[in-house]
Amino acid sequence: MTHYTILPWELIWESSEMEEVYGEVEMDGVLLQVRLEPGNRATIVRMLRGELKDYLNPSYAPGQEIVYLPSLQNRR
Repeated sequence: MTHYTILPWELIWESSEMEEVYGEVEMDGVLLQVRLEPGNRATIVRMLRGELKDYLNPSYAPGQEIVYLPSLQNRR
């Protein structure tokens, strides 16, 4: 593929240098793989574990954004 432009290469390839961070979140018994976004947000990438009915739930569909608020669990 050939790309003709007047922009410097640093601007073209700048976005490819950002590393995406992935994690796993469990919501209501459904384990999801998410891509962490700035500002305590996460985008659902795929469902890792859930019941059959959960796969039809549009709330768990890839591309949905969720609020990601990490918290510590009380360990006793």
